[in-house]
Amino acid sequence: MSVPVQQPDPYRLLQQHLDRQAVGFPATKSGADIRLLRTLFTPDEARVALNLSYRPTPQGRVVEAAAKEFTAEKTGALLESAFLKGAIGWRLRDGVSHWNVMPVVIGMFEMQDGDPSPEFLTAVGRYFRTMDYGRAFISVKPSQMRTIPIRKSVTVEHHIATYDEIRSLVRDSGGPFVILKCICRESERIQGHTCKQTARLETCLGMGDMASMTLRRGHGREIGAEEALSILQLNEDEGLVLQPANAQRAEFVCSCCGCCCGMLNFQKRLPNPVEFWTSNYSAHIDADSCAGCGICVKRCLVGALDLKRPGGARVNMNRCIGCGLCVPACPKKAISLIKKTEPTVPPKDEEELLDTIKSNRKHGLAQVSTIVRTLLRRHR
Repeated sequence: MSVPVQQPDPYRLLQQHLDRQAVGFPATKSGADIRLLRTLFTPDEARVALNLSYRPTPQGRVVEAAAKEFTAEKTGALLESAFLKGAIGWRLRDGVSHWNVMPVVIGMFEMQDGDPSPEFLTAVGRYFRTMDYGRAFISVKPSQMRTIPIRKSVTVEHHIATYDEIRSLVRDSGGPFVILKCICRESERIQGHTCKQTARLETCLGMGDMASMTLRRGHGREIGAEEALSILQLNEDEGLVLQPANAQRAEFVCSCCGCCCGMLNFQKRLPNPVEFWTSNYSAHIDADSCAGCGICVKRCLVGALDLKRPGGARVNMNRCIGCGLCVPACPKKAISLIKKTEPTVPPKDEEELLDTIKSNRKHGLAQVSTIVRTLLRRHR
């Protein structure tokens, strides 16, 4: 009597496949990784995704790779259904559909387009809280996002690069543009929490390929470049931090608050968040002009300012991310942004960014040592 051969779990195979990509998708002892994948992929969708990498692959090549399990029609249908759930990415290049797998962040989480299901929120929240995910996330170099200064915080003298100026990023994009509900703020709203920074939900901007993906799924609201700039100005006025993709040709701009944003809240928990983030500016306070009113301290969303210095405010350079929100808020004009002596030039586009992350990726003991160093700094 023959014993049936047990088929490998497609979700475990997919977890391992995703973990070999640029950002990684580590397994967890609790099984939170598998539970998260189950909210986004059917078993067959997981099997098809095994034929994708983080680099967009033409559909014909995916069909060829999956031919042992699925017909061309079935493969196409599975790719489409996974894409519609925000589980995989899509690009149209020279009229041909290209597909790719994505990390959890930036990727599957944001691809819920501001409308996450309760099941997904529960699963992703549990995964985010695991040490395995945290260790992998901290080890990503360079960061997937960066902070750029608001318009009112920079002057002509800064000679600001186009990739550090939000209006240039928008104007240099060929479009389309789509405005979305902030997934972080919407997640908090679903759980009964109110944002302290803004009552608006439509604050996150998608451009180019990111906008095309969103619109193809029937999500978001398509807008023009001028409306995109107007919304970004409102975001600045309400004290939101501008965080585009860490690429010269950014496909999205998040406008983040300190109470809802997962990225900013993660930064606040680190002793030296600047080590894990990308920004070309930092705040500087003129001690002679500072009146010690504390307005800048309240304005800062990452806890980089305090009044511990006798007679005035102080900037913690290990925490300042150079957003510039404190600059226009100072009634004495005592704060300015200083460009870092060795500014960072972002990768050309998302693919180059992910290639760089993959080449710098740490594994095993190297990841553990990063965590240990971070914890030791916390207790100094």
